Parts: sequence; C-alpha cells; structure tokens
Amino acid sequence: MVHRRIPSLRTLLFAAGVVTFAFSMPSFAQSTDPKSPVAEETEQQAKPTRILLVTGGCCHDYKEQIKLIKKGLDKELGEIEWTVKEHGSERTIMPPIYNQGNWAAPYDLVIHNECFGGVEDGAFVERIVSGHVSAGVPAVVIHCSMHSYRAAATAETWRAFLGVTSRRHEKAKRALDVIPVAAEHPIMKGFPNKWQTPNGELYVIEKVWPTATVLAQAYSEEEKAEQPVVWINEYQGARVFGTTLGHHNETIADEHWMQMTANGIRWALDKKE
Repeated sequence: MVHRRIPSLRTLLFAAGVVTFAFSMPSFAQSTDPKSPVAEETEQQAKPTRILLVTGGCCHDYKEQIKLIKKGLDKELGEIEWTVKEHGSERTIMPPIYNQGNWAAPYDLVIHNECFGGVEDGAFVERIVSGHVSAGVPAVVIHCSMHSYRAAATAETWRAFLGVTSRRHEKAKRALDVIPVAAEHPIMKGFPNKWQTPNGELYVIEKVWPTATVLAQAYSEEEKAEQPVVWINEYQGARVFGTTLGHHNETIADEHWMQMTANGIRWALDKKE
C-alpha cells in the first residue's frame, strides 16, 4: 500500500497566499511602459510649462515687470519653469541667447518684453524669428517688442512675425479705454466691455498683417482713429499673442491685463500641445 503524505495546514495556507499575491500584483509592463497612454498623460501633467522671458532695453522698469509677470502668471497658470534673460537699458543690446543654434527649442513658450530699437543686424533678427519657426515655439510679445529691431534691414520679417507694424506712439501718457472687438474669443474671456487702464502709452499701428486678428482696440486722440491693442497672429506655424499695453507697471499688475495675457498663453500653447 502506498501512503500519500497529506500537506499540513501551514503548507496549504502558504500556497493559497502565494496564489492570491500573484493575482493581485499590478501589471508592471503596462504601468511603466513609457509609450502607454496612461504614462504619457501622467508625464505631461507632471511637467511644468517651460517659459523663457527675454527682457530689457530702454524706457521701462523691466526689473519690476519681471516680478509682476512671474507672480501674476504663476497665479493664473500654475506651475511654470522660468528662464529669465534680463539685459541692460541700452537700445542696441542683442541678447546672446538668440545666437545659439535652435535657441527656442528647450522652451514651451517665449515672452518677448524687450525694447531694442537700435539693433541694426538683419541676420540677428532673422535668427530670432527662425528660432520660433523651426522649433514651432509660440510667443507672447509685449509693448516695446513692437518697436524693437526697427533699425534692422530685416525689420519687416520681425513685423510679419509680430502681426503688426508700429513705429511710434502717442506723445501723451494717459489712461486708455480698451474695447474688445472679438469678445467671443477665448483670450477675451472675462474681459469687461470696457477696461480703462490705470495708465498707458498708446502705440500707433500702421498695418495689421493679413495673418493677424485684432481682439481689442483703443481710440487715439492724436490720430482720431481706433488703434489695435490686443491681437493674435499665426506666422509659419508659430502662434503669437500680442499686446501694446504694458508701458507702466500698474497696467501689467492689473488683474485684467494679467488674465488676458494668461489666456493668450493658453491659446498660444494649444496648437503646440
């Protein structure tokens, strides 16, 4: 007669535990696969928005504006990884970052708040624009960026990228009544029917390029005509949000300016994302 050994109670419980553990284990192949939709979505959500702020030049309090822009956009947009390139007050400064190959590629968006109207090097200006186009990186252009690089032989390339042409502004500094002309656009969400800026320097817009769409305007008492002050542009695959509002710190600090600019960034990033 063959005697079969009956497993002990301890052995049976151990075996049952092993089976239960095996079935309860997560699928590491699925959860850690870098190509899985879940992993990609989690990775995208975890990454902060990488923003390059290029600023400096004449005529404005850029040191304080750096603080205001960073604080306001951090509040509006959440986590941002800032890279700030601040320069002096000379009009002829050529920011070295624009000389780097494919300079815009490391960033999700570039904010131009610069005033370098004395730069004459046309090839340098071409490198700024081509950096945006080649990497498909969108831009926000503020106030004196519209008057930057106007002395260069390739100034028209810069203006086509901006979406507007401007060479001068009103002599008087005054509060401006900003009126939306495309109130349904997402950038103008929450914007009042009329916003009076705390102070202002109104730029005269000579030309709105065919690729640009005006979102808001203000009346020029000197020109006796409405002037675009907020717009969007699409230049060779790169989205651009622009505003000539922002000469004074108190304008940039205003909640309407900050929310509008944050919405402009959201719009600009949408196509890239």
